[in-house]
Amino acid sequence: MQGGSTTALPVRADRAATTGMVAQIALDGPIGPAAAEYFDDASQRALADGAVAIVLRLDTPGGLADSMRQIIASMLACRLPVLVYVAPGGARAASAGTYILYAGQIAAMAPATHLGAATPIQLGGTTSMPGATDKPAASSSSVEDQSAEGDDAESHKALNDAIAYIRSLAQLRGRNAPWAEQAVRGAATLTASEAAQQHVIDFVATDVADLLAKADGRQVQVGDRSVTLQLKGATVRDYAPGARTRFLAIITNPTIAYLLLLGGIFGLVLEALHPGAMLPGIVGGICLLVGLYALQLLPVNYAGLALMALGVGLLVAEAVNPSIGALGAGGLVSFVIGSVMLMKAGVPGYGVNLGVIGGLATGAAALLALIVWLVLGSRRAHQVNGDVVMITESGELLEPVSAGGEAWMMLRGERWRVHCDSALPTGARVRVVRRQGLLLWVEPG
Repeated sequence: MQGGSTTALPVRADRAATTGMVAQIALDGPIGPAAAEYFDDASQRALADGAVAIVLRLDTPGGLADSMRQIIASMLACRLPVLVYVAPGGARAASAGTYILYAGQIAAMAPATHLGAATPIQLGGTTSMPGATDKPAASSSSVEDQSAEGDDAESHKALNDAIAYIRSLAQLRGRNAPWAEQAVRGAATLTASEAAQQHVIDFVATDVADLLAKADGRQVQVGDRSVTLQLKGATVRDYAPGARTRFLAIITNPTIAYLLLLGGIFGLVLEALHPGAMLPGIVGGICLLVGLYALQLLPVNYAGLALMALGVGLLVAEAVNPSIGALGAGGLVSFVIGSVMLMKAGVPGYGVNLGVIGGLATGAAALLALIVWLVLGSRRAHQVNGDVVMITESGELLEPVSAGGEAWMMLRGERWRVHCDSALPTGARVRVVRRQGLLLWVEPG
């Protein structure tokens, strides 16, 4: 190197030595933490097993931006070529799936599939992204010159960040960058055949065997290497998610995480109301910790979480100290509103099932109505204990009593010491006239 000049290193061109094994990884459903961990783990296992390529079969409505970026980062760092294949027929690569499709060395789709609608939703806490027009993306300098404030400014930042990200992937793989921008800016969509015509994907393949046959002989870039694929006739091995990934997929389901959170709260409440029961406290503690772990991986609205906690507290207060429904009604309203707000709306596949919320709200309302009915009924009921009730009772003497003396009598299944001004034999019926501490004053009757 002289005078500050640099010499570019030649790019190595490799060809797969022999046809070998191709690993197939399936991402079906919303893109979330479990999907990101699954791809990272499966791709590492495939590399260790000597796979020559990875087929990433995709069918997703979208998902979380952080998880999508984690998957793409793993794809770009992977030492194996990744063939992204939207399949089977009827599948889609919407929202986050479009970015993942653009990131693959080979992008293919099965007939009757579609992609697009990649406008970011719920980034920065907003529900819509302005600027969904046919204008070209703003440059980085114009983004900095935005004078909008608050949510509008945050929306522009999120939108332009998403556009820059998908354009960079399109440029890296030599695909249609203007259409990628429209998929983000204007939620554009394409069918499989349209995507092939517009150079959004490489080709349409009917199945995995057709995918490998059409990809065979193509030259792709893997890191700093140019690799010629040799995949025709390769064996395909499915890589299923491991036990930890399956468990993570279960608990990060928003509805499951919601139920775990509620189970934990009510378990601890039951333990507090019945100290020493043990089981509710143990189960509740485990559910609460697992639920909180899941929530920190999900797009949680903390105002909704606070409203849920307030609602549960008011419902418990109503059960412990009835207020003719005032506390309970407020708690029920707070609980329902918080449940609906808990997960940020608009993120594909990441909302709590409204049927579950409705069922729990109905159950809580029925319980509240029962408590109020019991309280009102108790106020109308006759008194069943105390001095007033005891004075109207009569019983039998268990032993004789002299005039002005004391003896024992049986009253309502209990032995009481009594004082009588009259002499009476054993078994005589007497009536209580007053009580003085633990001593009853009686008379014949």
